[in-house]
Amino acid sequence: MSTVSTVGTTSVPSGTQRPTAAPRRRGKRRLGSWLRGVTITVVCLIVAMPIIWMIAAAFKTNVQVTDPNVGLIFSPTLENFRSAFADGAILGSMLNSLIVGVLSTAISAVLAVPAAWAVGRFSMGRTGSLVLVARIVPAISLLVPWYYLFAQLGLVGSYTVLVLSHMFVAVPLILWIMIGFFEGLPIELEEAARTDGLSAFGSFLRIALPLAAPGTAAAAVLAFIGSWNNFMFALILADEDTMTMPVTLFNFISYASTDWGGLMAAATLMTVPVILAAVFGQRYLVAGLTAGATKG
Repeated sequence: MSTVSTVGTTSVPSGTQRPTAAPRRRGKRRLGSWLRGVTITVVCLIVAMPIIWMIAAAFKTNVQVTDPNVGLIFSPTLENFRSAFADGAILGSMLNSLIVGVLSTAISAVLAVPAAWAVGRFSMGRTGSLVLVARIVPAISLLVPWYYLFAQLGLVGSYTVLVLSHMFVAVPLILWIMIGFFEGLPIELEEAARTDGLSAFGSFLRIALPLAAPGTAAAAVLAFIGSWNNFMFALILADEDTMTMPVTLFNFISYASTDWGGLMAAATLMTVPVILAAVFGQRYLVAGLTAGATKG
């Protein structure tokens, strides 16, 4: 026999709920999901439209690029890519960007990761503040003294000067990311390793460094992308033999006219490695950049 509870003058069977609460919650969830979907769609369109326009313009003639009546439906041509590869400048500059990006990222990681571990583990807060200052200082303010110094050493136009200048950006970036990552790792594992006879640096190599692999990969991907896209340093410090991709793109713009089709084709070729690095390194980027906030 079911029991009946009396609320005022209305009898409601016990264990039942009023029928209006659940539909109201479902309606709020549907509205929230709809708003999130619309917001995500708008943001994705805002981000994707310049890339879509760039790729489409790479297959247009200069007349079609400058014609506002020509949208995404047109007769594509590969002439822009043929002309971009004709003189070999694109392939050479892509190789230069790859060499400078890989070397500057690798050397920066070797220097910055142990330094970040030391700052995070030994509470070297002032050093972390200095790193932040290095990130804030505008790099363009250092180009004149750099050029004078490297010119005196005979290094202007070499890979060495480009790698060193890109490291000025990459080292603070990797260091700043990895400080938070190491601070989020449990220190008890390293203490247990030192109890078993390892030195402090040995516990870093055998315990902390393997655990920090996702963060290191994330920082390395970001540093490489920053080096690949760097324009200012190569414009001043490189020569024709070491010119990188951003400077080569700049050469499509002249005083009299601009080769829009060739520029968009070269920009598309420059963007592909960055997109591939982001796609294949996505899980490392997500894991590395969020691990410091979720561990510890």
